Amino acid sequence: MKLIRFGEAGREEPGVLLDDGRRIDASGGFHDYDEGFFASGGLHALAEWVADGCPGGVEVDPRQRLGPPVGRPSKIVCVGKNYLDHAKELGEGIPTEPTLFMKATSAWSGPFDNVLMPRGSMKLDYEVELAMVIGRTASYVDESEALDHVAGYATFCDFSERAFQKEMGGQWTKGKSADSFAPMGPWLTTADEIADPQKLRLCCRVNGELRQSSWTGDMMFSVRQLVSYISRFMTLLPGDVIATGTPGGVAMGMEPPQWLQAGDFVECCVEGLGKLEQRVVAAPVA
Repeated sequence: MKLIRFGEAGREEPGVLLDDGRRIDASGGFHDYDEGFFASGGLHALAEWVADGCPGGVEVDPRQRLGPPVGRPSKIVCVGKNYLDHAKELGEGIPTEPTLFMKATSAWSGPFDNVLMPRGSMKLDYEVELAMVIGRTASYVDESEALDHVAGYATFCDFSERAFQKEMGGQWTKGKSADSFAPMGPWLTTADEIADPQKLRLCCRVNGELRQSSWTGDMMFSVRQLVSYISRFMTLLPGDVIATGTPGGVAMGMEPPQWLQAGDFVECCVEGLGKLEQRVVAAPVA
């Protein structure tokens, strides 16, 4: 099952993407895909509604904007340096445990929304990632049960302003949290449709040039390990998002670095999970 949200930013309605490509409005029976939805068994109820033929649901105009496939989460937890080639290109050593940081939830963005260069941006970068959405509360979860807490998967791009991240006090969060820096989608594929999250290809193109190409089997810490590990340090709530890290090929790792510029076009894809498309634009001046 594929979950979508459509409509103008901040006022999206829930829907589903059917196998025949039709988008169906689910707002008659479901308020939103948020913490309450996942916590109350909403996925099961939605699956039954789809199996019954989506009674009362009307087809959504395909020209409607798609938003991120889940409502703004309580947390966006990110994993740094989770692919060996990326860790090497950063030149900061190989982690022996997952490196965690947070993105502000105000960075939440749709799959085809523009990415805005923040004021003073000099080193804008891209990172294609597999993201997962937590389906039920996870605290001190054993690895053997970790995947039972995952509602589904989506394509994610961890946009970063490297000067803010690395040259202004060493705080990763400040370089990761600008508005529009967390696009996800274009849909959420439920976990039952992904046989193995460690067997997915992922890639990123900038202006048509392939920059990143890898597969999730190259992660140093697997999806199962990440859910278990992160749940030791914070309670993961239904609807929370975990971005699992990026492979090599980011702008910062190139010689010389190929930072994103206004007008550039970024495409990120994960096998079976759809593609993000972002045009880079300068943020408006107040």
